[in-house]
Amino acid sequence: MKEQTKEEIRLYENRELSWLRFNERVLEEAQNPQVPLCERMSFLSIFQSNLDEFFMVRVGSLEDQKLLTKQVRDNKTGMTAKEQIKAILERVKQLNKVKDDTYDAVMGEAEDKGFHLVNFRALSGNESACLESYFMNEIVPLLSVMVVGRKQPFPFLKGQEIYALAVLGTKKDSRKLGIIPCSSGVFPRLIQIPGKEDYYMLSEELILHFLPKVFKGYQVLEKSLLRVTRNADIDVNKAYDEDLDYRDYMAQIVKQRRKLAPVRLELTREIVPEVIKKLCAYAEVEPAQVFRSKAPLDLSFLYQVGDLLRRDTSLIYEKRIPQPSAMVNAYQPIIPQILDRDVLLSYPYESIRPFLHMLQEAARDPKVISIRMTLYRLAKNSKVVEALVEAAENGKQVDVLVELKARFDEENNIEWSRRLEDAGCHIVYGVDGLKVHSKLCLITRKEGEEIQYITQIGTGNYNEKTARLYTDLSLITANKEIGEEASRVFRAVLLGTVVEESEHLLVAPKCLQNKVLDMITREIACAKEGKSAYIGIKINSLTDKLIMDKLIEASRAGVKIDMIIRGINCLRSGIPGETDNIRVVSIVGRFLEHSRIYIFGTPERDSIYIASADYMTRNTLRRVEVAAPVYDEALKRRLRNMFRTMLSDNVKGRVQQPDGSYQLPEQADTPVNSQEIFCQEAYEAASHQRQEPENQIIN
Repeated sequence: MKEQTKEEIRLYENRELSWLRFNERVLEEAQNPQVPLCERMSFLSIFQSNLDEFFMVRVGSLEDQKLLTKQVRDNKTGMTAKEQIKAILERVKQLNKVKDDTYDAVMGEAEDKGFHLVNFRALSGNESACLESYFMNEIVPLLSVMVVGRKQPFPFLKGQEIYALAVLGTKKDSRKLGIIPCSSGVFPRLIQIPGKEDYYMLSEELILHFLPKVFKGYQVLEKSLLRVTRNADIDVNKAYDEDLDYRDYMAQIVKQRRKLAPVRLELTREIVPEVIKKLCAYAEVEPAQVFRSKAPLDLSFLYQVGDLLRRDTSLIYEKRIPQPSAMVNAYQPIIPQILDRDVLLSYPYESIRPFLHMLQEAARDPKVISIRMTLYRLAKNSKVVEALVEAAENGKQVDVLVELKARFDEENNIEWSRRLEDAGCHIVYGVDGLKVHSKLCLITRKEGEEIQYITQIGTGNYNEKTARLYTDLSLITANKEIGEEASRVFRAVLLGTVVEESEHLLVAPKCLQNKVLDMITREIACAKEGKSAYIGIKINSLTDKLIMDKLIEASRAGVKIDMIIRGINCLRSGIPGETDNIRVVSIVGRFLEHSRIYIFGTPERDSIYIASADYMTRNTLRRVEVAAPVYDEALKRRLRNMFRTMLSDNVKGRVQQPDGSYQLPEQADTPVNSQEIFCQEAYEAASHQRQEPENQIIN
């Protein structure tokens, strides 16, 4: 890598540190007094689960890089893996303090609303005696007790599970470690205090308190709760043997992941340094990887607390239900409507049902010859799979690409692939060395002598559950040229190859990054000619250095660039003379921002796409991704308006500063909460549709 100057480096942000800034924005929502209490609890739990996955995947990957003979440096900031890990650990320790304070604040408010999470200091003698009886009779018989000594090896600690740790002493003063798993799943996490309806204790705190009852014959010198986070980053392709069944191999990979090396160790209490040193030696972690948490080690119980408090509707968001799309007549078959005009669905403001109904119609339509589809993450009870199974059973050719490398969804996808295969679907698992991340569905019909294509391209997964929680876009079109290109994408994937060229679709890994760069170059040329030039991008993450460098060039040339980036953003905006024509906004609200929109050019000449791909090198060069052009002028107007509204969000939209930090805009006279605006628009459109049943399709 060419050595960068300090001037060049200041334009970029390290990927991992940028992600921590994103998770800090999630934590800010947990602190926000304008957010209802139960929702703040959810954000706090999300912050923790996000951080867990970050350690499992990203820190795990950096730990692997440290072992390489050749030192690997971040191509944006020049940091080595060791330097990145050091910076991450320092920043996480700072964030953990904020997390602990936030936890205390939300639980204090929960007490005011009637929920009490107590410890033994708050209990009467009679209540303590009742809990002791419950512990001895209901919990002790279910506990596995381990003592670590010369003849008892240190046990394998499962990742993300909570253990009670005891430092044990005897009359001979030989210290041992006692360990008890607290996450059996047999007894409840929240244990109600006898005789007190709204008073609870966490089961691991109950176990920790009564450790002396378990380790009889020992003196409990110190104690703490303990949790280990393990590396979950496995290079699937590196270890794959072509003689193996790929699905069975992936099942083995899932099992292997649970046994990888620890990358973090968390404790809830102070322990003497020599015991910490011993734990680090057993777990093979450095002291810097040990974290102290005053809050519980697993905050998922906060969802249960929220359920207990939901009787007070002021503590939750106003209920929002995905509405029927005003573009579709729900009382008529969907396929003829798509043959007549393009449809754009916007989740979760609009319902996914029109797409599901279209699949069901295709499964039963005698004119449908085949259905081809990519599946990445699916709901537990997937209506999509039901429709594909029905289509196969009705004699349709059903080709399904199931991506088994969808991280942490592998087991679910393995089971769905078996069911689809049993029903007669043709299942493939992608292209060697590439993850198939595109959201693409192609229905082929024969009407007389004419071949018709109905193509659906989405920004998010075919998952009915996340379609109610994530913001995504779904374009459904009968455009023949798009259909023919989608057909070529599927043919290539079925043959284990990739699309080498395309005219309408942008298809990674060969025909997306280069075309994006060309469209940025086009805007640079316009700016240099003195014409208005514009780029608007909405994505989840920006790390692709080639694209970032081209955006910097565009900014220098005078191209106005607006970017809405939810998460990782490695490009610093607003730096004079360099990126001062770039504005970056991150929206963190009640719904997870997941849609991708690319806009190149001013409204009178712009090219607009929706896409499955972020501007990350892994998306642009190491995955099969698809971006679809939007040709219908009414749909383009709608996307422009949506983009402008999100860019104007001054309630949930934080603006990046030149130093890489993010700030909420100064309070304006008119608050703009883009997600609430889109909810309201969907409700109004659906209401108008119901009032005029004779005019069901609205332009």
